[in-house]
Amino acid sequence: MLRSLLPALLFIAPTLAADPLVVPLWEKGAPGFEDKKDVKETRAKENKDTGEYCVTGVHNPYVTVHLPPREKSTGAAVVVVPGGGHRELWVKHEGENVAQWLSEQGIAAVVLRHRLAREKDSPYKIDVHAVQDGQRALRLVRSKAKEWNLDPARVGMMGFSAGGEVVGLVCRKADKGDPKATDPVDRESAVPNFQALVYPGPQGIRGETITKDNCPPLWALVGDEDGAMTWLVTHFQDAKKAGVSAELHVYAKVGHGFGYRPAKATGKPVESWPQRFVEFLGTEGMLKK
Repeated sequence: MLRSLLPALLFIAPTLAADPLVVPLWEKGAPGFEDKKDVKETRAKENKDTGEYCVTGVHNPYVTVHLPPREKSTGAAVVVVPGGGHRELWVKHEGENVAQWLSEQGIAAVVLRHRLAREKDSPYKIDVHAVQDGQRALRLVRSKAKEWNLDPARVGMMGFSAGGEVVGLVCRKADKGDPKATDPVDRESAVPNFQALVYPGPQGIRGETITKDNCPPLWALVGDEDGAMTWLVTHFQDAKKAGVSAELHVYAKVGHGFGYRPAKATGKPVESWPQRFVEFLGTEGMLKK
């Protein structure tokens, strides 16, 4: 019986997706909060239909790493930041689904679990700790460029909702790293080579002074029934006035929080947005092997 099953098992095994690599942003814990390194996050019950869930209580920020096969790699990488109002992180439809799809296109993607500033009794701040985590994720990816077969000059960020605020704030800070830092990761730049804002919140975006130095090439996506459209359209216009290469997609009869849900695909035009993003990367010269 075992002998008869063996060929089938050998056929099935290569198709099984490996779990993504989990890498903490700091080996000894987040600076100033090292004593929280071993505090476990809380994962909400998974939706049986979609597999979606959210996490809270992130005290030891980390990334899950989705790498394409080496022969398929384009050299580009994206730090994906899920949303959740800075109270929780919806890591499936605004994170892992997206990262898995990108890796299948030859684009490395890491999903960031950052510290949450609006949880009850949180000791964190959005413009300090969430931004620090976003910057560190970029630096970490660049520090792993050789190991992960990446080009450090083609590393960007994508943020959903509150995650878009993190991306916006990281761009505004434009921190190029400290070449004299003791930690070699901190020597790397935290300036994205491109950014993708998906129905972002206003922080770091609305009312900001935009220049080429603090606004890398921009890809933006929103539904016309989403309040985020107001500041995102203005942000796009400000980017263009500053001479930034930018692309904006506004989909009709679409609200907030659609993310990427291939298991629940209905054929609506907005569901093709990941392909539009990859086309943008190609236009910007980010997909050269």
